[in-house]
Amino acid sequence: MTKKPRLLFIGAGRMAQAIIAGLVPANKDSIIVTNNGNVQRLAEVSDKYGIVVAKNWRDEVKNVDVVVLAMPPQAHGELLTELSHHVTGQLVVTVAAGIGPSYMEERLPKGTPVAWIMPNTAAMIGESMSLYAIGQHVTDMHKEVLVAILNGIGQSQLCTEEVVHHLTAITGSAPAFFYSFTEALISKEKQYGVDESVAKQLVIQMVYGSSLLLKREGNPAELREQVTTPGGATAEGLKVMKEYLFAEMMGKAIDATNKKAMGK
Repeated sequence: MTKKPRLLFIGAGRMAQAIIAGLVPANKDSIIVTNNGNVQRLAEVSDKYGIVVAKNWRDEVKNVDVVVLAMPPQAHGELLTELSHHVTGQLVVTVAAGIGPSYMEERLPKGTPVAWIMPNTAAMIGESMSLYAIGQHVTDMHKEVLVAILNGIGQSQLCTEEVVHHLTAITGSAPAFFYSFTEALISKEKQYGVDESVAKQLVIQMVYGSSLLLKREGNPAELREQVTTPGGATAEGLKVMKEYLFAEMMGKAIDATNKKAMGK
């Protein structure tokens, strides 16, 4: 595109700010942020990112090309109903779990282009793995806008709406599972008498190095085998993880997350 699209964020919470942080370096003058009247939050966002904020999104819709809905899933129904009286062809994007294109199309004027992006908080450092699905009225120009947004926050994969529903737990929520795993390692180190700051340093560097190696090699099973000597200490630890059904536990956590995201 020859001209950068203007984006209006409705919502200024953690996920909105993660995406904004990834976009600001190249799009600072193209972003407007508003929320549901939390003036203090808007002031903080303005100070932190140096972007324009507004108290009333209704006054801004006509001035933008893309409306990004960054509020909880349960707030979408009412907001989409009101937004339907203001949109005139703008691309409407949500980053909320469980709110797919079909849901938005039912509540917005016929022909409104919509998309669903499922990023994660690594967007704030440009390293999100985002899934996205598009509605039936999205044009090539809208796709170009979406890709520009997604490239600003990391990597992305176009999927069907159904697939995004199923994979939300893995790309969006699984970072929390991962952080919980690291917390457990740090906690165990502290039980051995290691100072908390040292414990964090050891675990965080281990995780960082392992993640870089995994990204380079791309084969977790092979890397696991490289660390694991048959009958050795690592093998003994993995045996305990298997006995306690670690893989099954992760599967259940993913299923529970998806079920909740889909409102079941």
